[in-house]
Amino acid sequence: MALASLLKSSPTVIDKSEFVKGQSLRQTSVSVVRCHPTNASSLTVRAASPYADELVKTAKTVASPGRGILAMDESNATCGKRLASIGLENTEANRQAYRTLLVTAPGLGQYISGAILFEETLYQSTVDGRKIVDVLVEQNIVPGIKVDKGLVPLAGSNDESWCQGLDGLASRTAAYYQQGARFAKWRTVVSIPNGPSALAVKEAAWGLARYAAISQDSGLVPIVEPEILLDGEHGIDRTFEVAQKVWAEVFFYLAENNVMFEGILLKPSMVTPGAECKDRATPQQVADYTLSLLQRRIPPAVPGIMFLSGGQSEVEATLNLNAMNQAPNPWHVSFSYARALQNTCLKTWGGQPENVKAAQDALLTRAKANSLAQLGKYTGEGESDEAKQGMFVKGYVY
Repeated sequence: MALASLLKSSPTVIDKSEFVKGQSLRQTSVSVVRCHPTNASSLTVRAASPYADELVKTAKTVASPGRGILAMDESNATCGKRLASIGLENTEANRQAYRTLLVTAPGLGQYISGAILFEETLYQSTVDGRKIVDVLVEQNIVPGIKVDKGLVPLAGSNDESWCQGLDGLASRTAAYYQQGARFAKWRTVVSIPNGPSALAVKEAAWGLARYAAISQDSGLVPIVEPEILLDGEHGIDRTFEVAQKVWAEVFFYLAENNVMFEGILLKPSMVTPGAECKDRATPQQVADYTLSLLQRRIPPAVPGIMFLSGGQSEVEATLNLNAMNQAPNPWHVSFSYARALQNTCLKTWGGQPENVKAAQDALLTRAKANSLAQLGKYTGEGESDEAKQGMFVKGYVY
């Protein structure tokens, strides 16, 4: 009887129209089925989430061929830094204008399957009064939401960090679902120059796992982002060694928290040398190390690996992704880029209304390049010098 109840199907998957605000919330309470074996011990099995089918469908939609994620979830403070770089004041009107430029780029959904938003953006409208969530859905782009509350010092560690935001997360994710979000993102980091300590790795893994379980209970596909920071002089072998430990810990705790792997997406760093290492790696070397790590650590049940760019140049991030897609993989290997999609676009715009179309064309150029890289068909021909410039910032914070 217990097994039969576990195998009951979930509610019908919602269609695209249900991404919008106003849909009634489903019950997110967790139920359990208790099995009573013949011996004295008992086993508690977590029942399938009522959102199980929907989570799988959302994850597969985001991890669809030739498409990836536009990460536009910069906090207002970070967005202010981006605006300051082109001489604009950090006002809501300027943030709105820039975000409008991004989401209204014609045909963006051909290359972009999901967009990660900051909370302000999830509830924001475009400059012409349309809800940003609605604009994304019209573009066939799934709206997502950043749910972590940022990094703070980790007591007892080697000057390392932990990510806060679990308090109140269940109520926030339920509200985000009602507003139209269908996936979430939580970013935590591990620093190689600072160790990393076993404490920092465990804290990162546990926080990601708790967030993932809570998100799935609210109907949001969790993007699991254990970022190995580029900071440091270490070589690629050291990055590989640390990433092996981090990813093993992350998936151990995901399993401990009953997270459904078919309903998550992984957003890891590529395996590269530290940004200050003198020995640079070719795209083929990055691909070989990274794919080897994926094969050792990531279950094939995970539908999508959406790599972060982490300060690589626009072209470097695209070349590395392309090298990883020269042969079939068990997962959809794609991108979830912020600066590596937006850098040239932002500079082209410069805050001038007359530059909006040129800026959108620059965004589409980068999106198309990474779409081709996801399909293993990117050549790198005709790239601008701007797109080849590295964007690593030591000690960068979002």
